[in-house]
Amino acid sequence: MKGCLMPLGGAEQTSGYKGYGLAALVEIFCGISAGATYGPNIRRWMDTKRKANLGQCFIAVDPECFASGFETRLSDLMSHLRHMEPSYEQEEEDHYGPGYEVGSYTKDYNDGPYDGENDLNLNSNPEGKPRILLMGLRRSGKSSIQKVVFHKMSPNETLFLESTNKIVKDEISNSSFVQFQIWDFPGQVDFFDPNFDCEMIFGGCGALVFVIDAQDDYIDALMKLNLTVTRAYKVNPNIRFEVFIHKVDGLSDDHKIEAQRDIHQRANDELMEEGFDSVNLSFYLTSIYDHSIFEAFSKVVQKLIPQLPTLENLLNIFVSNSGIEKAFLFDVVSKIYIATDSSPVDMQSYELCCDMIDVVVDISCIYGTKEADGAAFDHQSLSLIKLNNSTILYLREVNRFLALVCILREDHFARQGLIDYNFVCFRNAIQEVFEVRMQLQQASNNTNPSVGDLLQPLNSVALKE
Repeated sequence: MKGCLMPLGGAEQTSGYKGYGLAALVEIFCGISAGATYGPNIRRWMDTKRKANLGQCFIAVDPECFASGFETRLSDLMSHLRHMEPSYEQEEEDHYGPGYEVGSYTKDYNDGPYDGENDLNLNSNPEGKPRILLMGLRRSGKSSIQKVVFHKMSPNETLFLESTNKIVKDEISNSSFVQFQIWDFPGQVDFFDPNFDCEMIFGGCGALVFVIDAQDDYIDALMKLNLTVTRAYKVNPNIRFEVFIHKVDGLSDDHKIEAQRDIHQRANDELMEEGFDSVNLSFYLTSIYDHSIFEAFSKVVQKLIPQLPTLENLLNIFVSNSGIEKAFLFDVVSKIYIATDSSPVDMQSYELCCDMIDVVVDISCIYGTKEADGAAFDHQSLSLIKLNNSTILYLREVNRFLALVCILREDHFARQGLIDYNFVCFRNAIQEVFEVRMQLQQASNNTNPSVGDLLQPLNSVALKE
């Protein structure tokens, strides 16, 4: 038997048709059996730079089933693929346009593991971006969360991820608001190791996400959580501590509630016993198989956005003047909502909005223009979906990476002209927030105006009723 790993299709190389990769493999191997020769870039089925988006398949072939000479040709092909140097050339822009990489949402992202031991500039943080630390025991699901949320990996593919044995650093720069670093830590981190510099790790940290496997015995995880929180709080009291009670998809509703209550009680009691009663822990029930992980990460990211109160105020003004029931400001890349209005968030409504974004982007990729400088999601993007319960989902583009998704009743949408006018005012106000952010970053401390002075004009957006 001879075998080698082959890519099984991918949206970037096959225009989204998942079965194309397997069909290409069948065609290629049938051709080889007949004596044909194939290069590595035939029909662009082989990408020598990026990982396969939809996983890989292992091709096992019995040479005795084919004509003579097939074994030699097959061995030559596999040897050629294994020793081929990366030579990927960007022949055409991705469907999402320049600078928008499907399946990879990091800027200058190095797909290799981040080796903290060999990096002398471990605490480097370009442009002062906050860090989000992912910690927890081994196999708790930390890397799976990162891949699903920020790299569009299918939840089923995460089953084949190897355990993290080094610090993996990921740079997220999707928009002016979604800018931070994610550091994925191995589960065997020893805080008492002399090589572990707590000051360096926790000093510039904005949030610490600790992942607990709800399907496993979490006594050891709670001990590690207590040790992690106490060490981090001593270094940086401003860290926001988030606890993901993960893998709850296999638990009943009663079991979920009981696990959350028990973990919440034990974790806070242990902190109070050690004199850390001022530490605030936030708990979330999460799973990569539904939208709960996206909602939880939305809450984490929102706490790192200084402009969040202004964004929420703008959304409240827009909603109240337009007859809208609920509005989300989404980061299109990750489907994290960076702000919403003050009304309660309904999980079902959030899932509908996420699905709508997927539909809009996918249809834009298929039926959009083929211009070199055209993106699938641009300033003219809008979508309207009518549900069978007289509810309307309305999506409008704010900028290339942000979208406003609204939920409203069908009778209120009769005033679409008013809604569109108010949206233009809202979008202009968001642009002002961008400009204010740049002013705050560029101005010196001595001459820097207060945030309140800069944002004062945004609190009185001229919307129509």
